[in-house]
Amino acid sequence: MSESLEVIGAVQSFDGRRVLDGVDLDVPPGTVVGLLGPNGAGKTTLMRIIFGVLDADEGEVRWRGGAVGGATRRTWGYMPQERGLYREMRTLDHLVWLARLYGVDRVQARQRAIDLLEQLGLGDRARDPIRELSGGMAQRVQLAAAMVHGPELLVLDEPFAGLDPGAVDFLTAVIREHVDRGGHLVFSSHQLDLVEDLCESIVLIDRGRVVMSGPVRELRAASPDRYLRVDVDVPPDWLTGLPVRDVRGDAAGSRILLEPGADATVVLDAVRRHSELVDFGVEAPTLSELFLAATGVRR
Repeated sequence: MSESLEVIGAVQSFDGRRVLDGVDLDVPPGTVVGLLGPNGAGKTTLMRIIFGVLDADEGEVRWRGGAVGGATRRTWGYMPQERGLYREMRTLDHLVWLARLYGVDRVQARQRAIDLLEQLGLGDRARDPIRELSGGMAQRVQLAAAMVHGPELLVLDEPFAGLDPGAVDFLTAVIREHVDRGGHLVFSSHQLDLVEDLCESIVLIDRGRVVMSGPVRELRAASPDRYLRVDVDVPPDWLTGLPVRDVRGDAAGSRILLEPGADATVVLDAVRRHSELVDFGVEAPTLSELFLAATGVRR
């Protein structure tokens, strides 16, 4: 029997416009699954279907091989993209109240809330109203609200939106801890390069359709594209006549897209004839580059 959360063939239309077109999603325990794609791709719609906020036109949601009803969904944790905290409530009181709504007894609810606030670095803000917290702190409280009843499944909609790098690292650690305990977790994001080191498996959607899915390591290895990264700016005329498809400069130097099967050392030697290098390497595509290739767009 499957131990996963499964979405099978989800179809959803609004006013005659199909926003999900046969989307499948598999979230096994112990794996960080990313539901990725640009804004408007259909990610939030799919999450609302998972939680029964929307009834899909077609398809089904299954949990551990069985049909899903309201009682099952109430055991899950959901962090919506639109944050929904009561700003005048004290932080600890808010979490205890939410845990009680999930049926957790008062003593256990309070202890869980205290433990989560400590884990999230907010133990000293327990008595502060939500309105007095910074945006990043409120984001952590929103995550605590999704976790306070001890759910096996966490569904996080754009959890990294608006966070600074330190807060991203902190939230990443919490996500990994939940998964390392054998929990189920799927999160959505349009920031592909920000989350590619976190995702172990992805479903990449564009305009309601899955354009790529599977373990990230396997997807990157299967791509025919390889990039030579060097720490200098490379003008295109340095590479004339070489097996190169494109070259892009950035703050770190240049990223050179090689022809499939090309010998990277030939291109590297050409660059070194013009400039001394300190750092270089051959890399598989990033998630953003995989997405652009899958959708027929080349930078």
